[in-house]
Amino acid sequence: MQTPMKYSLFYPSFKLRLLPQMLGIACLGAMVAGSYGILHDQVTYSISSEYFTKMKFDQFHDANLGLPPRILVSEIGFLATWWVGFFSAWFIARVAVPAWPPAVAMRKCLAGFSIMLMLAFIAALIGYGMGVFHSNDDAYWNEYCQALGITDIPAFVRVAYIHNASYLGGLAGLVVAICFLLRQKKIESSDGNKTARVL
Repeated sequence: MQTPMKYSLFYPSFKLRLLPQMLGIACLGAMVAGSYGILHDQVTYSISSEYFTKMKFDQFHDANLGLPPRILVSEIGFLATWWVGFFSAWFIARVAVPAWPPAVAMRKCLAGFSIMLMLAFIAALIGYGMGVFHSNDDAYWNEYCQALGITDIPAFVRVAYIHNASYLGGLAGLVVAICFLLRQKKIESSDGNKTARVL
């Protein structure tokens, strides 16, 4: 009998044979998050190109291959989000894979991904609203934007709010997704025990 790998409270034990599926789901999460990041940044580039050309392009200068700006924006969108998807999907898989058969676990993980994407999208919309209606006082941003040479400060601020809110939404989505899966696991386990007692 194979001995489960032992971890701390935050990394409960699991059988080594489950590791490939969990890593596969984590890689899938990276691709999903990276694709979302590409679309996200294409939209925000349309709102404020300066957010990228005068800040993000410098932060990700190693990814600049001399291609058109929209291509670099896509690279930045992927690079900024794939790792979020990888680690989030890993934690989701850690809950789902040991608890359900492979096909069911995959469906549960996809449900978790959907929750994360939905909350990240909602958070992005809220962030946009905050950027538009944050009292129209850009004084807090003026010095920073002047240092960067930003000409359209309101648009820059809106995109900053969107990006920050999206990360918070993704984090909230991960928490909700894990809680959802744990509840599903508890309910199904309880139903299984009731059935066993009846039989």
